[in-house]
Amino acid sequence: MYLPQEIIRHKRDGAALSRAEIEFFVAGLTSGSISESQISALAMAIYFQGMTMPERVALTEAMRDSGQVLQWHDLALDGPVLDKHSTGGVGDVVSLMLGPIVAACGGYVPMISGRGLGHTGGTLDKMDAIPNYQTLPSDTQFRQVVKDVGVAIIGQTGSLAPADKRFYATRDITATVESVPLITASILSKKLAAGLDGLVLDVKCGNGAIMSDLTRAEELAASLVSVARGAGLRTSALITDMNQVLARSAGNAVEVREAIAYLKGDYRSANLHEITVALTAEMLVQGGLAANLVEARQKVETVLANGKAAEKFATMVAALGGPSDLLERTEAHLPLAPVARPVFATEEQLAEGATIAQIATRQLGIAVVALGGGRQRSEDVLNYQVGLDAIVQVGEQVDTQTPLAMVYAADEAAWQQAAATVQQAFHFSAEKVARLPAIYRRISDA
Repeated sequence: MYLPQEIIRHKRDGAALSRAEIEFFVAGLTSGSISESQISALAMAIYFQGMTMPERVALTEAMRDSGQVLQWHDLALDGPVLDKHSTGGVGDVVSLMLGPIVAACGGYVPMISGRGLGHTGGTLDKMDAIPNYQTLPSDTQFRQVVKDVGVAIIGQTGSLAPADKRFYATRDITATVESVPLITASILSKKLAAGLDGLVLDVKCGNGAIMSDLTRAEELAASLVSVARGAGLRTSALITDMNQVLARSAGNAVEVREAIAYLKGDYRSANLHEITVALTAEMLVQGGLAANLVEARQKVETVLANGKAAEKFATMVAALGGPSDLLERTEAHLPLAPVARPVFATEEQLAEGATIAQIATRQLGIAVVALGGGRQRSEDVLNYQVGLDAIVQVGEQVDTQTPLAMVYAADEAAWQQAAATVQQAFHFSAEKVARLPAIYRRISDA
């Protein structure tokens, strides 16, 4: 028997907590015997004192075991169970293509996703933009779709890592969200509970990411990979750029439309394609579906070219209640907001130069939130039709006839507000500006 205050004191004073202490505290999170003030105190102690790698593994595993841990062996799947997690960004639509691509290559992807957080978009909100798509199916239906289709993108149920939900809610209001040990445990507890054979992590770095500088992003990626390995899950991580919007769009319906265009081969943004292929290739190698990254990339390009990845996406949508003709009638099923006009740079901005030198990516995410495409309060109802499209990127040139972005708004006042925010997010130069790299570094458990 332990006293919560003694566990807090140990960590406050810099001691390493034992596995037994951590398991006791996490059990109290789940049962409710640990108070909110005690959760806050431990979170702050961890924020300042950190955690050793054994502590991080113990915390992650205890949070995983606080609820249901999915098992897949009884389905007799003929391929590996794989998944991907992103730390979040603006225009990060990768999951919508990656899951179907892996499924088309022989993997199984039970992708349990989250909603938008702050200025970043959430995969679950994007899927909710699809009419009648069930993001919270029954466990039976979820497992059946994974088996039959190979991929199912759904939301987190209360049965998976419930301790994390309570811990995170407290961290969110106590300025401890940025703690690397706590981020690590939060992400991995849910992924370990999904019963995976392999996991790839997309750790975003830049002004639109949680980790704004490369050093912090590397610290988080290394922690995630090491803890996952310590918990027995094969994992690798890519540190990718978030100093500009990843796709050319930001919003919910508009990003789903771009994902569909990508899968059909109608349009593929260069950076989005590079990161999608790289992350997918990592997963194929982890699952033994390819001998190396070169072979894996070839397989990815093949299923994109022959339409099998697009077919998997369409089949998944229909299996989870969405329209069976989404790929054929995308615009009809995913309409955009009625006030739709481009935003141009001001004369004052263009006087500085015509080349995009820097983008305040977070501000573009905030513009989408203000339009109604994200939540300012947890109870907010989203407008899936609003957002940004045709967003220019660093190194590109604009003029009075080349827009910075297209803004889709519900009314004129909202459009004006968003247009002003979008304009202010772009900075210009008269000099040539190099394009930003899509991927900074790979971190592997090998």
